[in-house]
Amino acid sequence: MQLEYMEMVISETLRLFPAAPRIDRVCKKDVLLNGVTVPKGTVVMVPAYVLHHDPAYWPEPEEFRPERFSKENRESRDPNIYLPFGMGPRNCLGLRFAQLIMKMALTSLLQHMTLVPCKETQIPLEVDVKGPMHPKKPVILKFVPRVNAVSKE
Repeated sequence: MQLEYMEMVISETLRLFPAAPRIDRVCKKDVLLNGVTVPKGTVVMVPAYVLHHDPAYWPEPEEFRPERFSKENRESRDPNIYLPFGMGPRNCLGLRFAQLIMKMALTSLLQHMTLVPCKETQIPLEVDVKGPMHPKKPVILKFVPRVNAVSKE
């Protein structure tokens, strides 16, 4: 819980590469929204990827900046523009579990290994946003054991 910078890195990664680039909902009743009637049964799409890359909310949106998620920056931002797990009553049920697992996995990995790009590493990473977001080509990295890593043997 004290790995605040790691949490900022995870949040920024999810901003750049949300697992669900869009969130779909079905209107349960007719709704008047900004003068436009959205009929019952209409599928409404919230473009999380587009919101996460909008320069009006995220200066230099393609740049990786974990500091965007510092406590001060989080408090000054509209919470409706960061949706890696959706929001409201139908947000991701596994939100807290997923965050905990990401922190534990990264902590364990980084205690024992260093991730190093190699000649096959695609920089910058190109992603396919059709369906669940995924890289267009495999992510290839070298895992180098840390010299001073504590062994569990």
